[in-house]
Amino acid sequence: MTSLPHGFAGRVVRWQKTHGRSGLPWQQTRDPYRVWLSEVMLQQTQVATVLGYYERFLERFPDVAALAQASIDDVFGLWSGLGYYSRARNLHRCAQDVVALHGGEFPRSAAQLQSLPGIGRSTAAAVASFCFSEPIAILDGNVKRVLARVLAFDDDLASSANQEKLWTHAQALLPKRNLQDTMPRYTQGLMDLGATVCLVRNPSCLICPVHDQCAAFKLGAPEKYPVKTRKLKRTSQSLWLLLARSGQGYIWLEKRPDSGIWAGLYCLPVFESREALEATDGSDEPLQDGTPFMHVLTHKDLYLHPVSGQFPAAGLERREGAWFSSTEWPKLGLPAPVRKLLAGS
Repeated sequence: MTSLPHGFAGRVVRWQKTHGRSGLPWQQTRDPYRVWLSEVMLQQTQVATVLGYYERFLERFPDVAALAQASIDDVFGLWSGLGYYSRARNLHRCAQDVVALHGGEFPRSAAQLQSLPGIGRSTAAAVASFCFSEPIAILDGNVKRVLARVLAFDDDLASSANQEKLWTHAQALLPKRNLQDTMPRYTQGLMDLGATVCLVRNPSCLICPVHDQCAAFKLGAPEKYPVKTRKLKRTSQSLWLLLARSGQGYIWLEKRPDSGIWAGLYCLPVFESREALEATDGSDEPLQDGTPFMHVLTHKDLYLHPVSGQFPAAGLERREGAWFSSTEWPKLGLPAPVRKLLAGS
């Protein structure tokens, strides 16, 4: 690894002023509620996808008190389609804690923010940096890549000890002066470099404001960094979904358990096999097998087999669920593949 580059933070700050992103809605505020909401939504999700959800969420829940008072079903309903639903559950719990434990005001330090549900080290640092100008380093995926390349940091980031080393270097590179302005801009600048210039593949090194300070560029091997060897093994699973309709066109939905796949969401009845599904059959007519399809989760491929049939209104009463009309079910928190299946049925 190379030594820390002199003047690095100043270059990032100056570049961000003229070339960084500035038109995103969460960049026009230092309101910690709005910044926190954007940070959570942007985890594992592209900016273009988040924009619409962010605006709709704020329209329904304009502040942390409104979110805290909402039901989890309302939160899931607005989150539906963004995926990674544990984020929505933690978002709701965090809002309730901010109101109950902090009088509706977000703590002003990264250390205190990190004590709240669902706020990890990097998210806490982002909120503290953007909203309160705390000199604290973030280390999300984009920033890890930028700093690992600038420093030619070749320790394996699959190791938590090596990640801690990179955190230490990131902290040492922070601005030292005029923090009220430079900290938010520096933090945004690192994010912008990772998102628009220092890409995973084919980075645009020649237009990077720090390319002459970048050890990986000098070595001619930016794409070798960061180093992370451990990969989670992908698995697969087959599930059968019962698309049960009543004579009036209602759809039967059940709430999933609070843990496991699609936790806490409304869903079609799920079965591990076609035989298990048939064991609950009380339909008015033979069940019809739909076209199986695959849904990709982070580390698992789901092979989903829809089976449809018409049921009497009391036909599924032994199960815990309810009938929902075509105006009701779209407002619920539904897994993306179930929503897509219902929309096309």
